[in-house]
Amino acid sequence: MYNFKKAFELTVGHEGGYGNDKRDRGNWTTGVIGEGELKGTKYGVSAMSYPDYDIENLTLEQAEKIYTRDYWDKLSANQLPDGVDVFLFDYAVNSGVARSAISLQRMVGAADDGHIGPQTLKLVEERYPSADKSKTLNLLDQLYVNREYFYKQLSTFDIYGKGWLRRNDDIYNSSSNLLKFGVMRP
Repeated sequence: MYNFKKAFELTVGHEGGYGNDKRDRGNWTTGVIGEGELKGTKYGVSAMSYPDYDIENLTLEQAEKIYTRDYWDKLSANQLPDGVDVFLFDYAVNSGVARSAISLQRMVGAADDGHIGPQTLKLVEERYPSADKSKTLNLLDQLYVNREYFYKQLSTFDIYGKGWLRRNDDIYNSSSNLLKFGVMRP
């Protein structure tokens, strides 16, 4: 799956192991702080998104299957340019598939329905051809700025913002290195 393994390792490195911060709505089975069951998040797999999973005992292999099925494949990431695939994947894990897809769709002029399909992929290749690394890097730059702006609008930015911005920086640097040099960290 092209860059999936690289993207998965990078994202899981940011998501880390088990946590159940009660201030994070993602750790609650209902997605509402104080309502439902506080089951936490592990490897970025949250109780809000997967309320029926045993989050605390989730294995890395289970997380990899979830990420492949529910994030990488839904983003059609194998058909995106190197670097864009990795960045968009991490953005989706951290902020939702629809949000990351819509960000890309708005940048290429596609209908912003949150589903990356043939039309979006066609527009990505027309406007940011994978053979033209400078144009693709421009797309990564735009995604980076968009993601930072999104974070800064969140009510929990004062609590988690520094970590989100560090993550955005690291994912951008790794993604742009993959695009430019063929490796995450030259």
